[in-house]
Amino acid sequence: MDLPRSFTIRESGHRIHNPFTSEKLALLGRALSPAPGTRLLDLACGSGEMLCTWARDHGVTGTGVDISTVFLANARARAEELGVGDRVGFVHADASGHVADEPVGLAACVGATWIGGGVAGTVELLRRSLAPGGIMLVGEPFWRREPLDRATVEGCHATDKDDFLPLPELVEEFGRLGCDVVEMVLADQDSWDRYAAAQWLATRRWLDAHPDDELAEEMRADLAAAPARHVRHQREYLGWGVFALMNR
Repeated sequence: MDLPRSFTIRESGHRIHNPFTSEKLALLGRALSPAPGTRLLDLACGSGEMLCTWARDHGVTGTGVDISTVFLANARARAEELGVGDRVGFVHADASGHVADEPVGLAACVGATWIGGGVAGTVELLRRSLAPGGIMLVGEPFWRREPLDRATVEGCHATDKDDFLPLPELVEEFGRLGCDVVEMVLADQDSWDRYAAAQWLATRRWLDAHPDDELAEEMRADLAAAPARHVRHQREYLGWGVFALMNR
């Protein structure tokens, strides 16, 4: 049970595996200002940057769950680097079935709503771990502009235009799920650039170091196409944000 090696190669230069800068992650933490000791469950936590930095900056405690052994090793190393290894822990598991042993004040799935089969299922999953009055954090793409053709949809790694909603409709969807949106921090085009371009550099460095690897041809083809795909499609059409939700 793990992520494909091609994905972890592309993402090897990231601490945050979404188009979200460290500054925006810190802004979200300041906006929510969780009380010291607040427990955070982070499903599909990646390399654990949210949990580790919020433990350092806000005194939260908690658990991150992820399917990637590579990312979890990074998360544990990051926790030790920041001196919060005694306050946070990480579990190698399929996050789609994970529920906290005790209710938590913050339940998050930032950028991986596939674990619940989409936004609605992910909100229901997070609710199963949430304490009364707690906050859910959902990271999700949305259309900045309506895609006009199939090439744009596929260039944004979607199978259908309906995979994502425009921002107003996404916010309204949270309401239909019985949630109040109480905060949001959105990526911008520069955030997307930092996320995408770091993948290109990581891929190129890996190719230079592993020219004969069995994945080299696939990774070379991806690198050749990725920059143009980003500036033609993702950068212009796809937004992304983290939305803080409370049960009504």
